[in-house]
Amino acid sequence: MTPPDPALERAARERLAGLATPPGALGRLGDLGARLSAMLGSVPPPALTDVRLVVLAGDHGVAAHGVSAYPPAVTAAMVRSLVDGTAGVSALARSHDVAVRVLDIGVDDDLDGVPDKVRAHKVRRGSGAIHLEDALSGEDVRRALDVGRAVAAEEVAAGAQVLISGDLGIGNTTPAAALVAAALGLPAEEVVGRGTGVDDAGLARKTAVVDQALRRAGDRTDDPVETLAALSSADLAATTGFVLGAAEAGVPVVLDGLMSVACALTTVRIEPGVADWLVAGHRSTEPAQSLALEKLGLDPLLDLGLRLGEGSGAVAAVPMLRGAVALLRDVALLSDLLPG
Repeated sequence: MTPPDPALERAARERLAGLATPPGALGRLGDLGARLSAMLGSVPPPALTDVRLVVLAGDHGVAAHGVSAYPPAVTAAMVRSLVDGTAGVSALARSHDVAVRVLDIGVDDDLDGVPDKVRAHKVRRGSGAIHLEDALSGEDVRRALDVGRAVAAEEVAAGAQVLISGDLGIGNTTPAAALVAAALGLPAEEVVGRGTGVDDAGLARKTAVVDQALRRAGDRTDDPVETLAALSSADLAATTGFVLGAAEAGVPVVLDGLMSVACALTTVRIEPGVADWLVAGHRSTEPAQSLALEKLGLDPLLDLGLRLGEGSGAVAAVPMLRGAVALLRDVALLSDLLPG
């Protein structure tokens, strides 16, 4: 894993210090611009003209066990909404000039009438209920990781400067919370949140499911790939591969909510160098996401109380990335303004 060039980040920080602005006045935007310069390979950094969101969709066996406020059938309906461009993230992406691609990785539906390209990377229908059985077989995990890496490679080859990982799937905060608990060695009650907005009884059921899943997995959670088999899903394993593939290609990944952050944390367990290529788009309302961000050493750009998923929080942060790049590109150097 090749990290962003530290010499470029030093040069970017030197340029930042020389801008016609008071020292430190650009705050975290200046720091972000310096990091992006190193990630994008030049000082000043290039304009961000090609930002791409890939939403990886899948169903989860735990959704049949009272952990979500919505039925599993919503997943397939939302895939169609993304295809039609009527989902929440679709509106944000149009507003911020972000390309959107949705892929069925593990939806428990044939998705009749949906374009073949959406279904071309499907690993399986649904995933096991993690408190009762493994989410995936070993072969499923390998396929999902390979799919994620291949999709990232496709987007990079098509010109992506920045990638965003998005999620879609009823019940997905349950396995994602389990992944964070496994990675950090935490009990279920510290990581489980309300997801789609479950009531107190639903939260108790969800916590019990994650606790039982962790106990069932046992010391298999010491291995990140075994953790994916025991506790994740096809779409979450593919997201892990997607983040890994982007970092291998030297392309920054803007993380969204709990699902993408849980997968990024798992990816860093597989390959620690991935952490250098990550940007946290926003802080969600899920406690596991904040715990994972802290472990990754990432400070999110936005904190808006969002819990929509789909990549929406990361897409909302794209103007901040473009602004950070523009400041390093377009603000005059103080030395050029002063006489002699």
